[in-house]
Amino acid sequence: MTATITSPIRATSQPSERGVQASVPIRAALTQITTLAWRALIKMRRNPEQLVDVTAMPVLFTLMFGFMFAGAISGSQASYLPILIPGIIAMTTITSCVAAGVQLREDMDKGVFDRFRSLPIARIAPLAGPMLADLARYAIATSVALTVGVLMGYRPGGGVPGVAAGLALAVVTGWSVAWIFMWIGTITKTAGAVQGLSMLIMFPLAFLSNAFVPVSTLPGWLQTLTSVNPVSHVVSALRDLMNDGVVTAQVGWALVGCAVIAAIFIPLALRSYSRRV
Repeated sequence: MTATITSPIRATSQPSERGVQASVPIRAALTQITTLAWRALIKMRRNPEQLVDVTAMPVLFTLMFGFMFAGAISGSQASYLPILIPGIIAMTTITSCVAAGVQLREDMDKGVFDRFRSLPIARIAPLAGPMLADLARYAIATSVALTVGVLMGYRPGGGVPGVAAGLALAVVTGWSVAWIFMWIGTITKTAGAVQGLSMLIMFPLAFLSNAFVPVSTLPGWLQTLTSVNPVSHVVSALRDLMNDGVVTAQVGWALVGCAVIAAIFIPLALRSYSRRV
């Protein structure tokens, strides 16, 4: 008589049919996420051109809007900078999110994720690792925009606590919005398609908002459109925190928007990624 013994450890550690682990302890999953985040940071260090959008673009946009449009919009640069700098911080953070989807698609095209399939790792690790590393990108983007603004004469009335809270909100916003582009990276076939489709989404979000001009100066129909744009809530929240140092309803709406985006697009990205790899 032959007895068959099934090892529960072996059963839980064996890769599934799709090449990812069927059940991974939370502690192991966190270790895998941080390992892949470190891999992404090393890629940034070895390929500094990946940081052009979070270093050069904030400088370019801040100088261009600050010098060209200050007089026309607010009458002087001093009065325009409190409007502009929070808007620039929000915009550069959102525009830098596009790189998350592009780099994901490039890794998938190069076969990197084929190797991940053969490893007993958590399904979310290959996506969450780079997303964790991208927090550094968003922190750089916000810091560069703020530094240029201060050099131009911006003096945030919210002080250090208000500025720190505003920058933290911008980073959280970037991390949440990036999941949209991560999802796009899993459903498109090329990195160029990811970038093109992402721009169609990103530009209306960034420019049809109150980031650069007061809403009261816009036509009525555009005021309505701007008021429902989630980016406008983020920009208003940044202005409340950085310029006045107060937590208003706009801050709450911005955080709710970030939570809703993450709740929708994280599962979508995971499902699409599992099907594609």
